[in-house]
Amino acid sequence: MNISIDNLNKAFESKTRLGIMSVLMVNESVDFSTLKSLLNLTDGNLASHTRALEEMGYIQCEKRFIGRKPNTTFQITQSGSQAFKAHLQALEALIQGTATDNPNMSKK
Repeated sequence: MNISIDNLNKAFESKTRLGIMSVLMVNESVDFSTLKSLLNLTDGNLASHTRALEEMGYIQCEKRFIGRKPNTTFQITQSGSQAFKAHLQALEALIQGTATDNPNMSKK
């Protein structure tokens, strides 16, 4: 039996990007500080991954000032939501496809 991993989206291989997309899938928008805290990331790490996801068109970034403080918020785009759902479906198919009655494989 062959198990295909071709449908997995390389953009979401990183646990950081997987975390960012997961948070944004269930929240309308999330600010930089909250995302950083939730995922326990450094400023630079979060900034580089959000920039990459933004360049791919999966998330959008809005920068503004609240009073005198800068505030950056992120939200998932429609194409980002579709790509992430497809990635999750591919993961589920991979998991389902590995469940087998093959006597050389043991199940939990």
